[in-house]
Amino acid sequence: MKKLSTLVKLDSYQIILILTIISIWLLSGSSVPPDIQFPVNVGVKPESITKGFNGNYYVTIMNGNDEGDGEVIEISNNGVKVFANGFDDPKGIVYLHNHLYFSDLTRIWKVDEEGKASVFIKKENFPKEVLYLNDVAVDAYGKGIFVADMGATKYMRDGNNQLWPLGSKEAKLVPQLGRIYHVDLNGKVAIAQDTSSLMLNPNGVGIDNDGNIMVGAFFLGNFLVKRDGELKPLKGQFRGADAVEQDSKGNYYISSWVAGTVWKIDGVTEESTVLIDGLKSAADFYLEEDKGRLLVPDMLAGKIYAVDNDN
Repeated sequence: MKKLSTLVKLDSYQIILILTIISIWLLSGSSVPPDIQFPVNVGVKPESITKGFNGNYYVTIMNGNDEGDGEVIEISNNGVKVFANGFDDPKGIVYLHNHLYFSDLTRIWKVDEEGKASVFIKKENFPKEVLYLNDVAVDAYGKGIFVADMGATKYMRDGNNQLWPLGSKEAKLVPQLGRIYHVDLNGKVAIAQDTSSLMLNPNGVGIDNDGNIMVGAFFLGNFLVKRDGELKPLKGQFRGADAVEQDSKGNYYISSWVAGTVWKIDGVTEESTVLIDGLKSAADFYLEEDKGRLLVPDMLAGKIYAVDNDN
């Protein structure tokens, strides 16, 4: 009652002044910055995207074929800027324990919040020879990452850069060299999934709701889930498979770099629905479930698209 009686003694001018000050404080100090408007132009050959420091987004940019011209760029409310550079062909990227981790041909980089990069895993640290590291995913316990080695990619395509038809004699010559590795935060590397005839040239890797490894097999187009220690394909074929994810409701998602398409797959029936098509190349997307969307890099267009995942 003492506080109330003090307020009553204030004249109208004082009350208006107090309310004005409160309004200014609310508008300036407590305002929510506007959401980033997609699509966003990010540069030449964006491959993978994740959410990281301060809620901003980070994208690996492959650029040209020159050694060291690869970058990681930051997308924020202030625009697009280079966050770190000096890489060759940076690909899959994740954010874990206040660092970015991403693959780069035969090694893995680690980048801190200041943009300082260091080699986390060298080629010689892998138990088998790695040829073409691609997608990266955080493990189920947040204690390490999985990374896909596509193996020998030069056997996949014909002279016109098209994937060989399945069943062709050339397709039968594609070697089984692709593997999935697990890397803990201390730098210990182990084979999580060895070579398999179902997993020719694995590109995408993810973790399902039960902690099982999911794999997108680029050449064959299989969406594979490792259950009871065995790789099992979902329904459908998605040649050029890139990213793979599962949401909290059990639905799966997969993109095809070749088809420029992203699908949503029912977790029960395994029937697939197209979320977006007509892209030049649908690469390694980021599932942002709290905003009901996927952020999809179109590598050949140099853009990041926001795709509604409730279609």
